[in-house]
Amino acid sequence: MKEREIVSETKVPADAKLPTIYGEFRIRVFHETNTGFDHVALTLGDMNGPDPVLVRVHSECLTGDAFSSLRCDCGAQLDAALKQIQKIGWGCLVYLRQEGRGIGLHAKIQAYNLQDKGADTHDANLMLGHPVDARNYNIASVILNSIGIKKICLMTNNPEKVNQLEKYGIEVYKTTPLIVGVVDENREYLATKLDRMGHSIDENLRNEYVCGRDRESNPDRRYHFPVARLSATTDR
Repeated sequence: MKEREIVSETKVPADAKLPTIYGEFRIRVFHETNTGFDHVALTLGDMNGPDPVLVRVHSECLTGDAFSSLRCDCGAQLDAALKQIQKIGWGCLVYLRQEGRGIGLHAKIQAYNLQDKGADTHDANLMLGHPVDARNYNIASVILNSIGIKKICLMTNNPEKVNQLEKYGIEVYKTTPLIVGVVDENREYLATKLDRMGHSIDENLRNEYVCGRDRESNPDRRYHFPVARLSATTDR
């Protein structure tokens, strides 16, 4: 009987096919040595084309992404981004292990505890001695560059994400708002991100949805914002 060969990890790339409900993606894992985190890039199609690549840079949210929490819009944003990439047949999702806006899962749940007692998402972090947002997108730029992506159409509502990516050498050609998953349980959270944390969406959309208008015409309580909003883009 032939002995099994033990292959060194350095000889086996963390690069494989990943069939999903959104299509067959390519998954690549990137190890960040200074933090020990393993980040992920999911790509659909050839990333070397001349046009800007549709990209979502998504920070980990266990409660939203895995457990479908209604305290945030993270899970709905992840779902909508992958559906949009599937729709056009070409794009990249960078999944960063920056749980809880970079403060970690334990601290995030502590912040939830303070929010249950009346603090908003901005102040809860500060009360725990953490930054309001500790995320850093340098590693995202490293990942994008490593897979040949230089120019992107970025799905985001966060101008700081745009600023950091451009600072680190990624050309953000357009931004596409990602406005999904708004429900009664997260309206105050989303309003705080707009009012106190610099997130940006069209003012008419903010008034219509975050402030709770037109709720009766949206019977699907999990998705007051139609995914069609993703088609709106802003030239950079």
